[in-house]
Amino acid sequence: MKECCETGEPKKRYWHWVALGVVVLIAGALQMIPSRVPQHGVSSRTRSMADVSTIIQSLTEYSINNNDAYPTSLTPLVTPDANGHCYLEGYNGRIPKDPWKREYQYAPPTPEHPLPRVWSYGADGKPGGEGDDADIDSDQLLDER
Repeated sequence: MKECCETGEPKKRYWHWVALGVVVLIAGALQMIPSRVPQHGVSSRTRSMADVSTIIQSLTEYSINNNDAYPTSLTPLVTPDANGHCYLEGYNGRIPKDPWKREYQYAPPTPEHPLPRVWSYGADGKPGGEGDDADIDSDQLLDER
C-alpha cells in the first residue's frame, strides 16, 4: 500500500483540523467585535438607564436569594460567591460606573422608601440638571413603566 506522498498527491490528512482551527479563530474574533466597537447611536443617558435597570434587577435577585434582604452597598453584587457566581457579571469586583466614569449611587430600602434606589447624577455629576446633566434614577424609571 502506497502512502499519499509516494503517489504524488498532496497530504490531505489534517486539512479538516486546519479548517476547524480557522473557523474557531474567526468565531473568537467575531465575539470580540461588539466589545471593541464604540456604541454609535446609543446615548450616554440611554446606556445609564439600561445600567440602572440591570443593577435593580440584580438587587432583586440578590434579595430573593437572601431572605428578602438587600445589601448595604453594591459590592456584594460584584463579589463572586462560593460557586464563582456574581449578580453583576463583568465588573471584576468593581462597582459599576456610569458613562461619565463615576460609580453608580445606591441606597438600600428603608421604612420610608421600601425599594432600593440606584442613580447617576448625569454628565455634570451634580444633583438635578437638564438634558445630559439630568439625574438618572431608578425611582423615575419605575414611574415611567
